[in-house]
Amino acid sequence: MKELTYQDVNKDVLRPLFTPDYAYLGVLTLTLIVLGLGGLCWVYQLIYGLGVAGYHPPVYWGVYITTFVFWVGIGHAGTLISAVLFLTRSRWRTGVYRAAEAMTIFAVMTAALFPAIHVGRAWYAYWLFPYPNQRQLWQNFKSPLMWDVFAVSTYFTVSTIFFAIGLIPDIASVRDSTTGFTKKLYSAMALGWRGTDRQWHHYMAAYGFFAALATPLVLSVHSVVSWDFAMADTPGWHSTIFPPYFVAGAIFSGCAMVITLMLPLSLLFKLENYIHVWHFEHLAKLCVFTGGILTYAYGTEYYIAWYSDNQYEWGTFMDRVHGSYWWVFYTMVFCNCTAPLVWWFKKMRTNYISLFVVSLIINVGMWFERFNIIASSLAHSFDPAGWVYYYPTWVEGGILIMSFAWFFLWFLLFVKIMPSVAIAEVKEAMRPPLKFEPEHAAK
Repeated sequence: MKELTYQDVNKDVLRPLFTPDYAYLGVLTLTLIVLGLGGLCWVYQLIYGLGVAGYHPPVYWGVYITTFVFWVGIGHAGTLISAVLFLTRSRWRTGVYRAAEAMTIFAVMTAALFPAIHVGRAWYAYWLFPYPNQRQLWQNFKSPLMWDVFAVSTYFTVSTIFFAIGLIPDIASVRDSTTGFTKKLYSAMALGWRGTDRQWHHYMAAYGFFAALATPLVLSVHSVVSWDFAMADTPGWHSTIFPPYFVAGAIFSGCAMVITLMLPLSLLFKLENYIHVWHFEHLAKLCVFTGGILTYAYGTEYYIAWYSDNQYEWGTFMDRVHGSYWWVFYTMVFCNCTAPLVWWFKKMRTNYISLFVVSLIINVGMWFERFNIIASSLAHSFDPAGWVYYYPTWVEGGILIMSFAWFFLWFLLFVKIMPSVAIAEVKEAMRPPLKFEPEHAAK
């Protein structure tokens, strides 16, 4: 890394905000097309009802709830990297935490679509929120959908405030580099930031407070999502291992998604001086650690099912290995347990192709993990006469792809509106300029 000045940092990080990029416009156009096609699938479902999905008794949860859990999990890496690693003063978070925070918010926004999509009549989705009404309707607090509303809304609120506070010094940098209406717009968002000692004192106090407040959410939010399953008597779901198992899986998939997003970003916008292999290597190590926990949890699930001597429980787990969904199970094991093992070797952790490919494989595997839990347990429940084979329809596939387009659309807009690297924290790690050095005086 070359010797950088504060002026270089501002120029390099802010360059993507004001430079036209045809590759970026091409990706944005493709994302909008995919989003439009997925939106048509949802409109088709709204017109003809949930019957166009693959649901049939006893399977009433499928791709939509699978994808909901997947996106809530993706959002956990941002909170971990930003809040937890800030409190532990891990210096490698600096280059990637801003984009990881943004990823958290957009992932939760994507997850929030699926309770409305899943219930079918999306125009009545506001019934999920508890508020006084003249119809004397009240929510069923025993419903997992209600738990998800509270978990997602709390996580989204705290994460958004935390993200907005961290942006203030960098928004001021954008304000000072623009003119006209753009300057006025960023001036309003900067909330009068001037970088005084008093402002920094209050800023650090507020940022530390919200970091401490957001940290328990890493454990609590996905634990609530896991209780959607663990509180049921369905074989394969009723397990006390689900909360830590889901949290580890969420961090695993979230860190992999950060690598997937940040690698192209650093190369496309030439940010290698700020997001480089050092950051990706640490993210890969975190994936190896959480992937090991996940692999242990898979083994523990099967051991508990065998040791319990419960024929329904053991039958469900054996069906996952030898039954109709065997291909889902082995895809999950390969992607989540086998593929990340290459990152035990430093050469593979520092190779961009290896990092990008394995991170994609992990995200595929984590989606299949959620599908394995949901579909196999519901399709192979207590009564053999009720066993079915659930498979997604083209409508569910279109809405699944739409969710990725929705997520990438917001992320693409973010990297052109806000600094994707934390300017203030990058400068903190640099050698400060000496006031009386001739070269700095000339600048």
